[in-house]
Amino acid sequence: MTRQLSPAGIAFLLAASGVSTVHAQDTRKVVEPVAPTACAILVAADDAAGKDDTARIQSAIDKCAAGQAVRLSSQNEKHSFIAGPLVLRNGVSLLIDAATTLYASTNAKLFDRGTGSCGTVDKLGKGCKPFIAADKTRGSGIFGEGAVDGQGGHMVDSLRESWWQLARRAQKEDARQNVPRLIEVTGSQDFTLHKITLRNSPNFHVTLNNVDGFTAWDMRIDTPATARNTDGIDPISSRNITIAYSHIRTGDDNVAIKAGGNGPTENISILHNHFYSGHGMSIGSETNGGVRRVLVEDLSMDGTTSGLRIKSDVSRGGVVDQVSYRNVCLRDVKTPIDISTHYNPNAEGSQIPVYTNIAFDGVHSVTPGRVIMQGYDAQHPLQATLRDVGVAGKADRRIEFAELRGEIAAAPAAACAARFTAFPAAAAATAATAATGVSATAAPATRPQLTIEQSKQYAYSEVLKYVGAAGKETIDPWDPLADPLAKGATFTPDYIVDKAVKADGVKLFHTVQEAVSRAVIDSKDHPAKRLYMLLKPGTYQELVYIPSSTAPITMYGEGKDASATKITAKLDASNTGADYGRQYDAQFAKAAPAVQAMYASIKDRAQIGTFGTATVWVQDNGFQARNLTFENGYNKDTGNARAEALPNINNIHHQALALQVDGADKAQFENIRLIGFQDTLYLKSPQIASTSRSFFNKSYIEGDVDFIFGDSTAYFHQTEIRSLGDRGLSYAAAPDTHVKTRYGFVFDNCRFTRDASPNAHNGAFYLLRQWFHNSRCTPYDKVPVDGYACTYGPSNGYQAPKGTIARNSLEAVGKMVVMNSRIGAHINRTSPWSDWNKKGTLAYRPVQYNSDDHWNNLVKAGIDPVTDLGYTAKPSPAEVFLGEFNNSDE
Repeated sequence: MTRQLSPAGIAFLLAASGVSTVHAQDTRKVVEPVAPTACAILVAADDAAGKDDTARIQSAIDKCAAGQAVRLSSQNEKHSFIAGPLVLRNGVSLLIDAATTLYASTNAKLFDRGTGSCGTVDKLGKGCKPFIAADKTRGSGIFGEGAVDGQGGHMVDSLRESWWQLARRAQKEDARQNVPRLIEVTGSQDFTLHKITLRNSPNFHVTLNNVDGFTAWDMRIDTPATARNTDGIDPISSRNITIAYSHIRTGDDNVAIKAGGNGPTENISILHNHFYSGHGMSIGSETNGGVRRVLVEDLSMDGTTSGLRIKSDVSRGGVVDQVSYRNVCLRDVKTPIDISTHYNPNAEGSQIPVYTNIAFDGVHSVTPGRVIMQGYDAQHPLQATLRDVGVAGKADRRIEFAELRGEIAAAPAAACAARFTAFPAAAAATAATAATGVSATAAPATRPQLTIEQSKQYAYSEVLKYVGAAGKETIDPWDPLADPLAKGATFTPDYIVDKAVKADGVKLFHTVQEAVSRAVIDSKDHPAKRLYMLLKPGTYQELVYIPSSTAPITMYGEGKDASATKITAKLDASNTGADYGRQYDAQFAKAAPAVQAMYASIKDRAQIGTFGTATVWVQDNGFQARNLTFENGYNKDTGNARAEALPNINNIHHQALALQVDGADKAQFENIRLIGFQDTLYLKSPQIASTSRSFFNKSYIEGDVDFIFGDSTAYFHQTEIRSLGDRGLSYAAAPDTHVKTRYGFVFDNCRFTRDASPNAHNGAFYLLRQWFHNSRCTPYDKVPVDGYACTYGPSNGYQAPKGTIARNSLEAVGKMVVMNSRIGAHINRTSPWSDWNKKGTLAYRPVQYNSDDHWNNLVKAGIDPVTDLGYTAKPSPAEVFLGEFNNSDE
């Protein structure tokens, strides 16, 4: 159905409410826009290094007739365009298909205005062209369910910082950043944004300068709250503006209505919108040109810093008149009403802000917050009318020089019921959408971003304080960065491992495992005393098993770096127990009984399996390691993929662990290197639906497929995660976190890098696939087998054509958050989180971003979460499984 907003309809609503400013509105008759027909269709090309689509897009625009659009479309697995500055011609639009993204280039030189200042910090901040410009056009716009991505968090070519980092540096240096705006419309008429997603702008997303007629309808702006100066939509000295049915979350003002020296801004309608992170629904701070006839109707604001905001000062003040706020709901907003005439308290000038005929009708903040209503002085008071205005909680108000009709009460308990909605999942139309045929409006967000408040829940102090049964965890605060290990303390060793000295079996040893066995024996007398084990530089070709009966061990090297001291072995999952025994019987023959028990649990197996391959196997609570390398050298001489082609080698399995942390709680690793291919690091909880904790700091982990996996809670800090392109496809992580476990893997201030192999090309690899633990069939899709079915059952099994799937597999959902990190170009930008295997295979499970996905997938598969699994209700709000915060793309 076409939605329509007429002046008469708006006037009727206002008159019915008793608000005096009945003329605040766009004077046009605004209906939902219709995308123009295409004059040319451009399809996405390969993501090759140095890709630049500027010339072909601009050429198509230049040749297009007024009233038509250049259409950008995906093709097979190709979904992206990359371009420098583009200029829309009179009447010509862009139409970007679902699952298609137009990226702004990160080459600052392309945006430079000729001064060489784009990508620098100075006192002006005007050195860059916008990404998309429309100057003196009529009837142009940007349409479609795709996205325009400014790559504000991506490292700028030839710089060591992103556009956003440049902005933060400018703030610290009290200067201005020279960065591009995303869309700049100047001196134009009837410009339209319809359904499009705008994200990650280096600076303001949309600025309108001297524009008459602008419509933003059912579009999205999606940029992290930490991205400085990333206003959503800024009408400046413009008129007849409608922003409707849209969702905006960003790092600055969600909407900022301004009026400078080019004249007033007037006849503005902000209708039926939802705002999330940002600085609010703002007017100002430039109001010297005059702002008048503004209607804000049916707005929800969830998590903005300010709510309804008018801001100016004597350096840029003017008259703001006839502003109506009607039917507005606010939640988790620090200052729901924020009207100030002293925006910059140090400002100088004579342009006094004057605010008159400001009306609030049906404005409710359901959470506590401040109210600031400040006129300039007694001669220039704020004039406002309040009707049905409420703020929850204890009043925190600053009201001065204000002539108010009405009052602010407590928000009614029923106010704003069902008014708040999650940011729509369709914010990022993706390749997966195109492949499955699901419409963009139903597709999940493929790069879900945490809010600032959510991100605080992933600080290491919060993540690492829970241990034990999932859903019934014990709070046990742990601060590994305060530990002497992380502070570089010098230890007095209880044991020294050194091949160059004569071993005495008490303090001096030739092998690491001999020292560990001695530590096990000594632990009987002092089970709680930490034991320190120094490994002298060298290569130790052995397995090292550290049982749970050992006192907490700190194992450390004294070489110049972690590579100087290495423990290495070569085992993969296809090794037989007999072969394993022949290699290592002698090493474990005189080991402590607890160590021998670990060894015996493997050697009697027909094949040792993944969990028998670990070079270093840790069951010791409180274990620590520093300045060491743990390596599984299986295939490191030939390459993991190339070994498959070698004749007469049993290479059915390739899993080969460098380190296995097996139920050990508070395991801490400082400056370690984990070297391997598939399954380099395994982090295992003591039992299903319980957790233990590990912490990795300033370390390095490499591998090619699922090389960080498991179900325990692990925090990776300042660590490099390197994907090897030894095969054609790579997933860095494969958690199988239990659905009730609070946290899975968290990566904070990390770098996701790649090697130089041809396979590791741009966009080819993924951050994660969620390990579909022990499943034998999938209930989530059909498999091309006649009569196929996979239903809920007591165990996992499959006997074609039917199978069952057990609770432990369904609940192994896999959780991971990446924050404040740098993500290399090898990771798929649009869909960094992958499905577990392909649709149509027995092992398939679709990626699950949150608890809503988990619940909905179960229902769709015919598994009732309540009757089958005993759940009480779908979690509300949805619980995060996968998310990002404040990352930059390299």
